[in-house]
Amino acid sequence: MTKRLEGKTALITGAASGIGKGIATAFVKEGAKVAIVDLNEELGNQAIKDLQEYQSDSIFIQANLMEHEQLAGIVKKVAEHFGKLDILVNNAHASRQNSIEATTKADFDLSFNTGFYPTFYLMQAALPYLKETKGKIINFASGAGIEGHANQASYVAAKEAIRGVSRVAANEFGPYGINVNLISPISNSPGVEKWASENPEYYQAVLSKIPLQRFGEPESDIGRVAVFLASADSDYITGQTIMVDGGSIKLR
Repeated sequence: MTKRLEGKTALITGAASGIGKGIATAFVKEGAKVAIVDLNEELGNQAIKDLQEYQSDSIFIQANLMEHEQLAGIVKKVAEHFGKLDILVNNAHASRQNSIEATTKADFDLSFNTGFYPTFYLMQAALPYLKETKGKIINFASGAGIEGHANQASYVAAKEAIRGVSRVAANEFGPYGINVNLISPISNSPGVEKWASENPEYYQAVLSKIPLQRFGEPESDIGRVAVFLASADSDYITGQTIMVDGGSIKLR
């Protein structure tokens, strides 16, 4: 049986752990070769060892995505290593929680410099390669942005900016046969576990509003949807935000 991503190559940011690693694992199990990009060298090296059990050609690139001038070089390195680039997954994002009253420019700088700008610059740098392969871009939205969660101003601003620019990219890149979609997940991850331990009441409140009554799993829930969006099965879908959140938000 042919694997859905056989022969495909992917660049995935923030893939040393959590959702990014879950997506990378789902991809390699479907035959893709992946380059995972992450700041954490220790976790990145461990992640690539795990992935190489399924795909020996996968690689880890240690990088700080806040160094925006380096991003085009990362894309070039991945494309040259694999000979092409089929899939770009912009998963990485860091932020701090603060009320609007307490939010500072530094909060916005962190969120935009790790989330929005890398997403934008990596799409820009990947475009020539994705034109050649009629590739796929998967970006990340958030229910916090869609619903405007309290104490998330800087994160929400960056996430909604990502949604907006992804819709523009879908319109601009569509004529080249490139699909651009977003996943808005609720998932277990190290970040969520930390957040849950620090905000147990908020965690329970979020959990209680999930119709399926659980947080998603990075590989089996989020990763499988990413496989669909990265495969030929999604060729006629672009510019969409896919809610992978157990039914928490129903977009209209």
